[in-house]
Amino acid sequence: MPVSSPSSVWCPHVTVACVVTDGDRYLMVEEEVGGRLAYNQPAGHLDDRESLATAAVRETLEETGWTVELQHLIGIHQWRSTEHGDGVVRFSFAARPLSHDPARPLDKGIRRALWLTREEIAAFGDRLRSPLVLQSIDAWLAGQRLPLTALTSLLDGDRYP
Repeated sequence: MPVSSPSSVWCPHVTVACVVTDGDRYLMVEEEVGGRLAYNQPAGHLDDRESLATAAVRETLEETGWTVELQHLIGIHQWRSTEHGDGVVRFSFAARPLSHDPARPLDKGIRRALWLTREEIAAFGDRLRSPLVLQSIDAWLAGQRLPLTALTSLLDGDRYP
């Protein structure tokens, strides 16, 4: 097999997202993306030298002001973004809310955090940031829960398995 040049190496975006529940409501963010309003779970990119679990907790705090505790891995989802055309590998977690800091500034582009039912979320249609929003909620509703120990991190100081 021929060796690829560095410029032809495929490198997907690795992202994390949290399905945070309170009864029948889910924590969502309203954000500006490419000049339009979109709706998503708290989500973002994995930083260098950061575990997936740590990234999920960090992104949720930065985008919503909510501190959460991860409970399960819901799934690993792969798709090609219609926004930028690149491949995305998304790790979706279930989390429970612990505390909220309403005075915390939210990430750039995030307009607000809000709690919505699945029906309200589905009503956004093509204003959802990706099809992974409903896919991860529906997987959670169907009982899909993997232990956090399914992911391991060998990073120094990481408190998650």
